[in-house]
Amino acid sequence: MVEQGLDATGQQKRRQLVRAVVASAVGTSIEWYDFFLYGFAASTIFAELFFPTSDQTTGLLLALGTYFGGFAARPIGAAIFGHYGDRIGRKATLIITLMTMGIATALVGLVPTYEQIGIWGGILLTLLRLLQGISVGGEWGGSVLLATEWGKSKGGRRGFLGSWPQFGVPVGLVLGYLALQVFEPLDPYWGWRIPFLLSVVMAAIGLYIRLGILETPVFAKVVAENKVERVPVRQVLKMNWREIVLSALLRTGQQAPFYIFTVFILTYATKTLGFASSDVYTYVIVAGIVSLFTVPFWGFISDLVGRRRLYMIGAAIMVVWSFVYWPLLDTRVPALVFLAIVLAAPIHDIQYGPQATFIAESFTGRLRYSGASLGYQLASVTAGGPAPLIAVWLYATYGSSTSIAIYMAICGVISVVAAYLLKDRSQQDYAVEYDEPQARTPG
Repeated sequence: MVEQGLDATGQQKRRQLVRAVVASAVGTSIEWYDFFLYGFAASTIFAELFFPTSDQTTGLLLALGTYFGGFAARPIGAAIFGHYGDRIGRKATLIITLMTMGIATALVGLVPTYEQIGIWGGILLTLLRLLQGISVGGEWGGSVLLATEWGKSKGGRRGFLGSWPQFGVPVGLVLGYLALQVFEPLDPYWGWRIPFLLSVVMAAIGLYIRLGILETPVFAKVVAENKVERVPVRQVLKMNWREIVLSALLRTGQQAPFYIFTVFILTYATKTLGFASSDVYTYVIVAGIVSLFTVPFWGFISDLVGRRRLYMIGAAIMVVWSFVYWPLLDTRVPALVFLAIVLAAPIHDIQYGPQATFIAESFTGRLRYSGASLGYQLASVTAGGPAPLIAVWLYATYGSSTSIAIYMAICGVISVVAAYLLKDRSQQDYAVEYDEPQARTPG
């Protein structure tokens, strides 16, 4: 399969590029459906079913704590699957990540409640959430490389291609919300479980699509030239620790606000603002639908203006938006709350659309899976995972959304600085090792 990826004709490459983009988008959609489904359930259902306490905030924090466990596991998945993605190839690794996620999510739908087996239900949930996190930790990097490494190695539309794995996020978001909204009311015990069990079917579809993809030309070239690293994770930490750290910081102003926009908002809008959960679900679904268009749009724009420039603009806008979003919500006027939730999507996507390619381009081909995955997933521990917990704590402590706005703005500033410090390799040859003399470009 590796040789076929290397020797494919122009027509075969175009056909494989389309397949690779579709496989990346479908695969990440399934993975994020599984991941978000758990997050939505943790925010609305799991506290009562698995962590009942007399204090509502404590129960919510315990449920979100298991949610955070998935984020904590993502760097572990990045290290494990990054190693194999740079050793045995992108395709084989992606098949394993998808199977792991599908099985873990389906099992969540079978976990007995606290009433049935006590605290063991919460423990089982936590273990399965860790498996989900490990899977997502390995999935993202491989999907991005599958799409971008089948494109032109220099120039072309690499930012646009890299936006399609990101496209899986709003798809998973919309599907996850819709699934809970449709199935939860059907039955008090099985209703919420059905969307989790459906993961098996979705994973089977994703596997069928991925099995038809060849290995990427970039990795095939690494193999053909005998440049495969023996321990790629160790090597990338030695050579590119700066890029890994900056990639993680780069995501701060995107990922922390995102999980506030999509997870914390469920609790805030219903418990604090008094909106019906069905209305909030609808607003977030509309925001997700908007992102289906704005994620690839901003990826495309990054090919025209450069990844770093666009990313800095997006992060700066997020700083300003932080102080607009919360006052709009706090009006409690339905039209303004709807506007705040929906507008958050395209503003967030200015960073998210070009982000995958921006990070992947920061690492040379033989270390790209490991480096990009580690940089991307470390932010899950520092930004995405803690964000809903920090938001709950800030509001409980200060009793005002202004404290959350300040937190989001600080995250945005961190991303502006990180984007400025991370080298823009939009025009660099993606298939030539960066540490070879002919590949070096001015900073």
